[in-house]
Amino acid sequence: MRPVLFQIGDYKLYSFGLMAALAMIVPGLVLVRPLLRRRGVTADFAYELIVAAGAGGFVGARIYYLIENYAAVKADFWGAAFGGIGFVWYGGLIGGFLGVVGWTLVRRLPLDIVANAMAPAVAMGYAIGRIGCQLAGDGDYGKPSGLPWAMGYPHGTVPTPPGVKVHPTPIYEIIVMAFVVWILWRLATRYDKSGWWTFGWFLILSAVERFAVEFLRRNPVWFAGLTQPQWVAIVSALIGIVLVLVFGKRPAVRLPA
Repeated sequence: MRPVLFQIGDYKLYSFGLMAALAMIVPGLVLVRPLLRRRGVTADFAYELIVAAGAGGFVGARIYYLIENYAAVKADFWGAAFGGIGFVWYGGLIGGFLGVVGWTLVRRLPLDIVANAMAPAVAMGYAIGRIGCQLAGDGDYGKPSGLPWAMGYPHGTVPTPPGVKVHPTPIYEIIVMAFVVWILWRLATRYDKSGWWTFGWFLILSAVERFAVEFLRRNPVWFAGLTQPQWVAIVSALIGIVLVLVFGKRPAVRLPA
């Protein structure tokens, strides 16, 4: 792991910050542009969506973190609100989603088209973000483990105790979400169906991944033996199932040539 990639004077380039930026930019360039073009939207609109998703995701991830950890941050709430740490994936997903939807409505483009393009892109962004978590050792690792591939994070931003090895859950998630990206790309390009159908599959697949990996992570039980992310994953999967059932027989929306 390497929380700080390099330092020049007082300037530090943090690995998590770099990966967070790449998680917004790379999927937009690699996935969103060609998928928008396939449905008649100028590929340059992808740049606008990158900005909208980045701004909304940043704000959403921070707000979710503040709500989830209010008891811990209330003593210095504004310091936590404008500090350099404290982001939650689901908050980023919600905020990024709202940012993209809002800007798409402003530009008066069909949400169906954008939903189709964003499904694999968000999955790729999540995988890239988890690379940042692995490099930073920011506490997203799992419980202690004696498996051959277990590892310690003694120099992470949230270090493990000396000699303790844990599940490298960010690596697990990177591998699984890379497979999810491949599935969603095939769904978005090989089936002439509504973009909400594709986005529904993203909600289902990402929810299954997060629900499963939570059994290995260190998050506390929230209700009925499950963690808070697991309950959010259940809600996400239910919404995804509804989208898949409702939009599964609707054709893809395309702009006229």
